[in-house]
Amino acid sequence: MDSSEIEVVPLDSNSHQNPNDSPTITDVFSASAYGDLHQLKHFVEHNGSSVSLPDDNGYYALQWAALNNSLHVAQYIIEHGGDVNSADNIQQTPLHWAAVKGSIDVADLLLQNGARIEAVDVNGFRVYLLSVAVHVASQYGQTAFLNHIIVDYAADYNALDNEGRSPLHWAAYNGFTETVRLLLFRDACQNRQDNTGCTPLHWAVIKENVEACTLLVHAGTKEELILEDNTGSTPLKLASDKGHRQLALFLSKAMRTHNNSFLDKIFCGKLGETSYAPMLFSLIVILMVLFITSIVSASNLPKITAMVGLWACFGLSCGVYALIAFYRVTRKDPGYVKRTGEVNSQHTANDPLIDINFKNPSWKGNWSQLCPTCKIIRPVRSKHCPTCKRCVEQFDHHCPWISNCVGKKNKRDFLVFVIMGALTSFVGGTTAVQRLWRGIPQIHHRESWIKHIVIEHPDAAVFLFFDLLIFIATMTLTISQSYMIARNITTNELWNAKRFSYLRGPDGRFYNPYNHGWRRNCTDFLLHGYTRDDEVVPSSIL
Repeated sequence: MDSSEIEVVPLDSNSHQNPNDSPTITDVFSASAYGDLHQLKHFVEHNGSSVSLPDDNGYYALQWAALNNSLHVAQYIIEHGGDVNSADNIQQTPLHWAAVKGSIDVADLLLQNGARIEAVDVNGFRVYLLSVAVHVASQYGQTAFLNHIIVDYAADYNALDNEGRSPLHWAAYNGFTETVRLLLFRDACQNRQDNTGCTPLHWAVIKENVEACTLLVHAGTKEELILEDNTGSTPLKLASDKGHRQLALFLSKAMRTHNNSFLDKIFCGKLGETSYAPMLFSLIVILMVLFITSIVSASNLPKITAMVGLWACFGLSCGVYALIAFYRVTRKDPGYVKRTGEVNSQHTANDPLIDINFKNPSWKGNWSQLCPTCKIIRPVRSKHCPTCKRCVEQFDHHCPWISNCVGKKNKRDFLVFVIMGALTSFVGGTTAVQRLWRGIPQIHHRESWIKHIVIEHPDAAVFLFFDLLIFIATMTLTISQSYMIARNITTNELWNAKRFSYLRGPDGRFYNPYNHGWRRNCTDFLLHGYTRDDEVVPSSIL
């Protein structure tokens, strides 16, 4: 499959027109293409021109009107004898041409006047396949048009062309991720193999469409990963053969994740992705025990003073509270978006999270809000976590050390945990250094002091090493999380800002519409546990 195989519908007649030049209108075809109803009426009513006959290339006036979504022109043509099912030399109808530019208004007009939804051209391509990339989608990905005719006209989004390819094949091949997302949301078949044995995932790999591959893998099963094309190649083998290293690593990891063997579960499955929390919990407990035995009550160190004892008790208290916060953040719902079957009586049929027909006026048509796995329309700042297999509101990141996502409902608990971790490690570390330094006052050189600690107090050396690691990690998280809370932005948004259209202003540069200033952002977070995202700041006021 290459671009030479894709039959392209002619572009609109003004595609290369200088915007400063007046269009040249000489007949009903150019008048229809430019949407000039006045000139069209003049040709028909005064010159006796026909709108039911094709031009020298076999194209009809109604096709040009449909391509450019000229509703009034199309209506006039139909009223004066234009055939809504007129076909050009390759059997493409006005409805095909409407699909090229996503001309929804004209498409509705054509269908209301008897256009055949199942019309096919000489290649066997059905009209609604054009919107997802049969031979036109190499230039256009008309997701809204596709969804419109699926919802309102029950178009078959799993229909096959003569090559055995479905809309999902073409969307994946051309990298139209919004269209891929819509089709997966609609439960389009993922394991359908075309005449060459390729699935949509094969074609996404061939064209190195990383985001399309990610969507297909997360919404799919192991079956799509192991299916072979007619040459015996799986998607992983194709990625390796073509040198797509990023995709090869991603698919290899996906294969291991789906593997049920014991070793794979240990090294690449549950433990590797979600079960570090027991390790961290055990490490904290062990360090607290080491602190007591090797620092506070060590027999080979001087007798503890009241002040040091007070600091030691404070550090241990912080450690206990850190464990409590750790337990809360691991067990608490991070803000899972309810799936259709989980919606309680407080949600109505018009809830934007479950209205899969997209008729809710509050939904702005942001296709990235569709989750093909959970089958919901999620809030704008949400993300599907492939590890937890749930959508999370205000998704920040998935933390393997707490075996949970950090999101809207547990972000404050996470911040408390890392702050307490940093405080505990700081107090514990400074207390340990003070005790050890006073225990060997005759050694003044750092190298000799460290060497002495490692030899004479190995358990204290182990404590200091891991305590330092925890302090660096928790302080880094405390600073970064505080910074993002003050700006009302998540880690996911900060790292992937270029992927989110709502984080760009009219000039195309980065702009965060949820940033109300650090005072209000921090106040909202402290009061509610999360920063507000129900009010946006217009970029025009800046």
